[in-house]
Amino acid sequence: MKSVRNIYKIGVGPSSSHTMGPAFAAKEFAKRNPDLDRIEVTLYGSLAKTGKGHGTDRAIFETLAPIDTEIAFDLSDDIKLEHPNTLDFKGYKNGEKMAEMRVLSIGGGEIKIVGDEMIDEDGDGIPDDEIYAEKGFSEIAEICKARNIRLSDYVFEHEDAQFKEFLLNVWHTMCDAIREGLTHTGILPGGLELQRKAQQLHSQRHIDESPQTRENRIVCSYAFAVSEQNADCGLIVTAPTCGACGVLPAVLKYMQEKNRLSDDDIIRALAVAGLIGQIVATNASVSGAECGCQAEVGTACSMAAAGLAELFEMGVDQIEYAAEIALEHHLGLTCDPVCGLVQIPCIERNAVAAMRAINALSLANFLSDSRKISFDMVVETMYRTGIDLSHIYRETSEGGLAKLYHEKI
Repeated sequence: MKSVRNIYKIGVGPSSSHTMGPAFAAKEFAKRNPDLDRIEVTLYGSLAKTGKGHGTDRAIFETLAPIDTEIAFDLSDDIKLEHPNTLDFKGYKNGEKMAEMRVLSIGGGEIKIVGDEMIDEDGDGIPDDEIYAEKGFSEIAEICKARNIRLSDYVFEHEDAQFKEFLLNVWHTMCDAIREGLTHTGILPGGLELQRKAQQLHSQRHIDESPQTRENRIVCSYAFAVSEQNADCGLIVTAPTCGACGVLPAVLKYMQEKNRLSDDDIIRALAVAGLIGQIVATNASVSGAECGCQAEVGTACSMAAAGLAELFEMGVDQIEYAAEIALEHHLGLTCDPVCGLVQIPCIERNAVAAMRAINALSLANFLSDSRKISFDMVVETMYRTGIDLSHIYRETSEGGLAKLYHEKI
């Protein structure tokens, strides 16, 4: 299994698979072919159908500038693709084709060049050797129990010496996104005329507000803040994707403030949350175009629940149960972004998932000894469910809310 670093990518939204991934791919193609004077890019599948709303073309144009670039959106459904997020590059010099490359944007900002190795956001090849021999939660749990170590200790033993510093930077970036999101108001770009709501949520306290109501309001305001920053092309951290970037920082920030926890505590939580995300990415998918929103927000909720359980020093079985509950109850969640924008229903969905992560934590605290379903089983179920979903519910904006919205206007 690959490094947990791959789950947390710092970059500009609004979409890890539709914006970050294609930008990384364009950067890599240009680096490999430095003398081109014209580049043709063809987008297929979900990239073609929601690329305008997600800003795929903008990301590619900006990355390849000043090279003359032409982008085509192939909307046909009869092409057999290796992945729903597929794009082709063709490079020319003096009218002669010099190079071509097919890339799959597989989710979370990661890309795969067909016939080549995985590429990270820096355009550098990720080594083929995996740093974790174990791929499933059950294997990892056995090791932790046998050695009487926490899941975070397991992660720290496998990652490099700079990993904690990396996670601290991730956390500071998440906090910055919350702070920035709370200070901005106005209309989000894209044409939906959607108002930013994070600041209103955060400040609109009622005199008779109960502690539970306050918790709901603050956590949701944090999730809205990060998600609105993402929608406005602000700097965020994938967790595991741009579209699901508000869930994890919202719950961790709230719990840090409520319980006066240190950044070291948060780093341990991020390590475990990242491990959960990497297990899903390895054995299933975190791509909405491949498996629907259950793969994005569902995984984010699972990461958040596990991170919270680590934060409160729960046992391995309780952490697994929290993660399992969170993902299981997102099974079948469709990805149907209105106008191809990461706004409706994505922003509200981040807030709902953040609260669900806290609920999963509470259930795991009491009921882990009676569970029947393993986390690994739910991950496999999520993947099979995603593959069975009609393509119109996998980030194509051809069904669900996206279709009905257009029918009503």
